[in-house]
Amino acid sequence: MTETKIHTTKKLERIVKKLISKGCEGEVSALGNWNATVFFVERKKYWLITNSLTKYNVILADVKATDLINIDSIFIKNFHEQLRYDGVHVALEKLTGLTGKLCFLPTNNDRSMTGFQNQRLFEFSVWLSYVDTLTRKHQLEFTHKMNDSPVKMAKNLYSDSIKEIKKILE
Repeated sequence: MTETKIHTTKKLERIVKKLISKGCEGEVSALGNWNATVFFVERKKYWLITNSLTKYNVILADVKATDLINIDSIFIKNFHEQLRYDGVHVALEKLTGLTGKLCFLPTNNDRSMTGFQNQRLFEFSVWLSYVDTLTRKHQLEFTHKMNDSPVKMAKNLYSDSIKEIKKILE
């Protein structure tokens, strides 16, 4: 069975202790590993989940403790919706098959990814200052801006996350 490994920051790990496992038994999905962190807007918890291979970002909005039992379907729904907003057309069934079951792990101490996510959260806060309240439309738009920004994929090779995730999904 395919599994998507998501490494959490220590801050998120404290919030979702029940989800954290010691290891994953299944085959790693084609999408590779992800990293997740938590941030707060208007006293609500949001998760920024970033793909390690493509630097593609997905934001989960207002995640509550009661939502954790359905976190797999919440992630897939938000991931699919963000892909559609970014112009990447993939069937929900294909995406569900590629992602498989989510496996939450403790932090992997990837400083590069932590810095990348902190920069994206800074940009998010700047864009947020231009709106009165964060709506779903704004969230999708801001995440699209994150995914459309150039990122360094390898030495002297730049691309954007949308192009990179398309390569994997097609």
